[in-house]
Amino acid sequence: MPALWIAHVTVTDAEAYGKYAELAGPAIAKHGGEFVARGGRFVQLEGKERPRNVVARFPSVEAAVECYNSSDYQAALDHARGASERELMVVETSE
Repeated sequence: MPALWIAHVTVTDAEAYGKYAELAGPAIAKHGGEFVARGGRFVQLEGKERPRNVVARFPSVEAAVECYNSSDYQAALDHARGASERELMVVETSE
């Protein structure tokens, strides 16, 4: 079943986070991920508001987790650590 990778982000260092974004996109695509939403308009109805929200669709939960654990994504993530506050989850869809 397909899965969604959902990230809620507050960027605290735009330069470092920009390097993360530059490297993360290709890593996500390499593992079958396709962006559905990336920093667009949103309405926060509950919970902690984060100004950047990203959703990517993967072929499966396993593919999304494999991407996260991959050396190429972890190399990208090194730039986000200390440059952002984030929550990230993977949710299987009902499709």
